[in-house]
Amino acid sequence: MTGGRHRAGGSDGRPAPDDVHPPEAAVRDAVDRALEEDLLPLGDLTAALVPAATTAALAIVARQDGVVAGQRCAERAFAVVDRRIEVDWRLPDGSSVTGGDTVAVVAGPLRPILSAERTALNFLCHLSGVATATRRLVDAVAAVDPAVRVLDTRKTTPGLRALEKAAVRAGGGHNHRASLSDAVLLKDNHLGGLGIAEAVADARGRWPGRLVEVECDRAAQVEEAAAAGAGAVLLDNMTPEQAAECAALARRASPGGTVLVEVSGGIDLASAPRYAAAGVDLISVGSLTHSVTALDLGLDLVEGGPAGG
Repeated sequence: MTGGRHRAGGSDGRPAPDDVHPPEAAVRDAVDRALEEDLLPLGDLTAALVPAATTAALAIVARQDGVVAGQRCAERAFAVVDRRIEVDWRLPDGSSVTGGDTVAVVAGPLRPILSAERTALNFLCHLSGVATATRRLVDAVAAVDPAVRVLDTRKTTPGLRALEKAAVRAGGGHNHRASLSDAVLLKDNHLGGLGIAEAVADARGRWPGRLVEVECDRAAQVEEAAAAGAGAVLLDNMTPEQAAECAALARRASPGGTVLVEVSGGIDLASAPRYAAAGVDLISVGSLTHSVTALDLGLDLVEGGPAGG
């Protein structure tokens, strides 16, 4: 998990361009499975009616304002179907778009372009939706306190986590742990059988290089976790006023005042600025990935239409 009151990436605190793409293996796995859904068992019957020699140029066009993400997935979809297809990105991942903007131009044999179209757009639309929602939240928070980071959660689409977390980065957000191996997060169900101080000490002893965070829903837990040396406390479903009180309490109780303060639970675009003003370090929002609306993007023939081979 990223954290703290310092910013990484560009001058505006957003990740550098190279940070917005998912791992190649994750792209390959997700796109190849998606293409199999569309093309098995008999291939694209409709595209087979198009003469094999027909070539064309088509534009990926934004139908509404937003932020682009999913470039590598779209590239993979077209390349797997036919490596002769060329994709010229005018607005790569992390770019803001307005309705009517050309995001990319896809050129080559028309038949395979049509076969890859829906897979490419499915990834682009969904991941651009994640990036767009993230950018809006990041901008709302930054208007109050640019030092506060917006994080995603593990509430991601099964099998697409690496892609969705990359889209969050494209939108200017930051990633919480990607897997259960990345950090120790003691939640209420864990604490049903563990004491906070003992659990923090045990975790720090076993995994000294991992962040140890404790989920808290009341002030007494915040104080105990911070005093025990937890690296972070997660304020769960608190009001902004409660979060402000607990953030101050955590820093007073923490050795050296270095504990990170995260807030989560039902936070949206309207309430996020109030939490940013409460003095927290991190705001984590599950809706960035679990209930996002896709960005409307389409693939349109460039004026002039198909050309024969």
